[in-house]
Amino acid sequence: MDMSSLSTIGALCDLLKPEDQDSDSDEDKPTSSMGRLGPGNIGNTTSNTTSKSSQNTHKNKSTNSKDIWDEDEIPDGAEYESTYDPRPQPEYEILYKQAVTPEDMFLQMGNKTNATSSCEDMVIIIKLPDTKMVDVDLDVKPKFLDCRSPKYKLGLHLPHPVDDKNGKAEWDKTKETLKVTLTMRREYDFVNM
Repeated sequence: MDMSSLSTIGALCDLLKPEDQDSDSDEDKPTSSMGRLGPGNIGNTTSNTTSKSSQNTHKNKSTNSKDIWDEDEIPDGAEYESTYDPRPQPEYEILYKQAVTPEDMFLQMGNKTNATSSCEDMVIIIKLPDTKMVDVDLDVKPKFLDCRSPKYKLGLHLPHPVDDKNGKAEWDKTKETLKVTLTMRREYDFVNM
């Protein structure tokens, strides 16, 4: 056994042994000058100076900013979620649409399938009964759709990333539905299209 594995085993013994118990043998004592370790140090074979410097770096990062999380740690749409909103969620349906050519249908020359991986657009149909088009507020982010009206609230995490700058929304007055068509922007679309 090398010295680092012995110090790790000794540190593990220190963690598992209650504070008030003393050991008579010299084997249970740690063989390095690592000092008192906590649960976060299990498997950490670096010296105390390395762990202290990484802690200082983390502290400096958090003291420079009053933010709890970085922006990349917050999921899209989290800013729209509220603790209590009495408005019910409207009925909605997500459909997928693809551009099919005669070559795809009759000659089967393309690589398109009937799976959603071959679809280009996502269509979200939201039923908003007793609502006028003027009262509907729609906001689309790459992974989140927020639709609000005086009677309904829909915060929808989208199953695929979309192009939030170029989309189309249509209001059907007779059915009182909002049809939102968004182009999907997935990482491997160039393989499936």
